[in-house]
Parts: sequence; C-alpha cells; structure tokens
Amino acid sequence: MGLNFENYDLGDFFDEMWEAPGRVRPHYGKLLTRFDELGEEELRRKVQLATQTFLNQGITFTVYSDNEGTERIMPFDPMPRIIPADEWERIERGLVQRITALNLFLKDIYHEQRIVKEGHIPEEVVRSARHFRPEMVGFDVPKDVYIHICGTDLIRDRDGRYLVLEDNGRCPSGVSYVLENREVMKRVFPRLFARHKVRPVSHYGQELLTLLRFVVPKHCPHPSEPAVALLTPGIYNSAYFEHSFLARAMGIEIVVGGDLVVRDDIVYMKTTKGLQRVDVIYRRIDDDFLDPEVFRADSVLGVPGIMRAYRKGNVTLANAIGTGIADDKVMYYFVPRMVEFYLGQEPILGNVPTFLSMFEEDRRYILDHIPELVIKSANESGGYGMLIGPHATKEQHEKFRQAILADPRNYIAQPTISLSRSPSVCDGTIEGRHIDLRPYILYGEKISIIPGGLTRVALRKGSLVVNSSQGGGSKDTWVVDED
Repeated sequence: MGLNFENYDLGDFFDEMWEAPGRVRPHYGKLLTRFDELGEEELRRKVQLATQTFLNQGITFTVYSDNEGTERIMPFDPMPRIIPADEWERIERGLVQRITALNLFLKDIYHEQRIVKEGHIPEEVVRSARHFRPEMVGFDVPKDVYIHICGTDLIRDRDGRYLVLEDNGRCPSGVSYVLENREVMKRVFPRLFARHKVRPVSHYGQELLTLLRFVVPKHCPHPSEPAVALLTPGIYNSAYFEHSFLARAMGIEIVVGGDLVVRDDIVYMKTTKGLQRVDVIYRRIDDDFLDPEVFRADSVLGVPGIMRAYRKGNVTLANAIGTGIADDKVMYYFVPRMVEFYLGQEPILGNVPTFLSMFEEDRRYILDHIPELVIKSANESGGYGMLIGPHATKEQHEKFRQAILADPRNYIAQPTISLSRSPSVCDGTIEGRHIDLRPYILYGEKISIIPGGLTRVALRKGSLVVNSSQGGGSKDTWVVDED
C-alpha cells in the first residue's frame, strides 16, 4: 500500500509539492511516484536507517539551554525539497546581487561612508550598530572582500514569492548538514537519485578552500600555497561538529585559540615541529572573543595580538572583522537601498516588509499591533530574542512592549508571514510543515552558491520557528535540471 495523501491538509499556505488537492507540481511527480511505491512500512524502516546513520556518524548540534544533555542529533525529514532549475536561476541571481551590494556597503562604511553622507542610511543607525568596528575604519581588507561566506535565509510567502528573511554575514552555520543530508539520502534512497538530475553539493569543501586561498594577505610569503587553518571556540561550541567536518573536507588544521600565538605581528600555529606560520584563518569565533587585547579582555577563546597581525597584512580573517553590521536586523531594512545605491539595480529578491521601532511612526504602529507582528531583537540569532505575536501571551506582549520603549534602536517588527509548507514525515504520517531555505554563498575570485542549501523544517505542528535550537529539523534540498 502506498503513502496516503488523501487527508493531506494544504491549509492556507503555499505548498511546495501540491498546486491544489490531488494536483502535484510537475517537478515533484517522480518523487511522489517513488514514495507511493515505498509504502508506509518501508518508509518507516528507511527513516530509522537515516536516524541511525546520523547517530553513528556523530552528526549533532548543541543546545546550551538543555538541562538533560547538550548533544542532539539534528532531526531529519526524508521528504526532499525540490527546486526546479528555472526557479533556482532567479534565486541565484538575487543572491549574487545581494552579497555584491553588502560587500560594497561594508567597504564604503569603513572608508568614505558615501551611503550615509548622501542620506540613504541615517548616520545614527550606523553609529549605534553593536557590531560596527571602529578598528576597521580605513583598513583595506585583502581583495576588498569582507563577507567571504554568507548564509542568506529565504522564505516563501502565501503567493510562493521568495523573500529574504535575513543575511548571516558573520559565522553562518549549517552547511555541514547540507552535505551530510545529501550523503544520507543517497545511502537510504539510492533509486530516487537515479530518477532525477539532482545538482551535486559535494564540491563545497573544495570551493571553500579555493576561496580561502584566494584571499591571501598582502605579506604572505607563499601566496600560491598559503597556510590555512580553521579557528574554533572548541568542542563545547554548538557547531563544533561542523567545524571539524569542514576542516576535514578542506584538509586543513582545526585549531583553538591556545594553538596560535602572535610573534612580531605574525600568527603562528604551535606544532610538534615548532611554530608554523598561518596565513589565512577561517574563524568561527565572533569578533568580541577574537583578540582580548582589542575586544573583550576576558576572552580565553581568541588570540592576543591577532588584530595587529591582521592590520599589518600578515594574516587574513574570513569573514572579516566588522561584518556583523551587515546582518544587524535594523541594517537589513536598508539592503534594498544598498542594491539601488551601489549597483543601480532593482532588488531581484525582496525583503519581508519591516518596521523599525527607532522611527517614531513605525514605533507607534508596532506598539499598537504587537499581537499581530513578529518582533525581533536586532542582534540575536537562533530564534532567540523573538516574539511571534499571534502565538504569544499577553504577558509576553507586555514584556516586549517595555523592551521596545526602553531601547527602540534594538527592535524591528514584521508581519507574520505564512511560510510555505512542505510534506514531512511526522510519526509515520505525512503532514505539511513550515520551512525556510538557507543557501550558502562563497565570495572569492568568483561568487559561487551551493545548489539548494539548507532547508530547515518547523517539525512542531503549527510552529513557524525552524531553528534546530527551537525544535526544528532539516531535509535534503534538490536543485533539479529538467530531462
């Protein structure tokens, strides 16, 4: 007996698989046939096999607030999300446009600040941004690239339009799950890949290494063969699995702050053969903890003096220091203006409509409509510092009201978007669950984007929160070429 979609509820949402009850979207036709052939028992067996594979390979993440134990397996939904090639081509063009504008913005904001002087972004927005780094003013980063690796979160509204929810330009995580999800799917559902022309994602590690080798510092002694390392906060970091995974994929050393030392403004790695120079560092540590001589003096995660080495042109940091201003949620509001100002183009991918509580008129609207809005703190991530008005209590509404009044610069509000849904396997049945999409963009000699990216799934029924730390999971994402 095949899978039963007769009782599948489309709801009042854009469904990735179904155009209407009983009418599947063309690019999902073969998948539906194959899953129908499987039947419920075989599907259940394959789900168990996938879960066991994740467990055996240690594919985990850490939840800091979990009292029962920090390590968890990323919940995996075996129903892949499919994006046809023509749809992906538009997404890709929009992402290239966006990261180009963001890099131009960062260069401008740390040099001439034309966009501020010409009145397109208020000076107070920049001046009050938590992640604006005065230490970067006037400093020319290698190859003029600030955001080397970006994870831009996309959603689809009720009409199926792709909108940018936020840009992650500091230390975006999750790409290891993209690569591991694909490997598990190929192992558990090999016949699916025989029926579809799915674009590969396995080259990501090599593309990332090529990018890191391209952005060599000015005074690199061996520019054709720079020494590259990945700097991690350590094994207790929530994304440590990913850090070690990517270091292995690139064939580079993974180090913690204590493994590095700065001598004469040059960064060295401690090895059994003595000190070895490091030229490029893919750092997975936030600015605040990177150099206790410059930022937080109490940090034991970073490397004293690394900022001096950086400014002297002896080491490259990816992403650059100070990129956090670009993914400040208030700055997000102005990205369409950046596209128009720096590129003279209309944005291909739009923003979600956004209100800034720092503007008096917007603030009045927000305070009058808290129960209807999603309210976000400007610099939180992972689903924290956020209120989903329709699902919150009156006490929570009041808490955010007071927070907005106390610090208007720190909050934005957006209408509650009906995220698209995708069929998901939930306790042996197929039900619609809300999803988003995080493609990963690499900005080096050229801009490359991994086909598809990470589709995160809000596995709790009715939930709009897809973050793994808040009960979300993920599924494989296919960009499929037509026959």
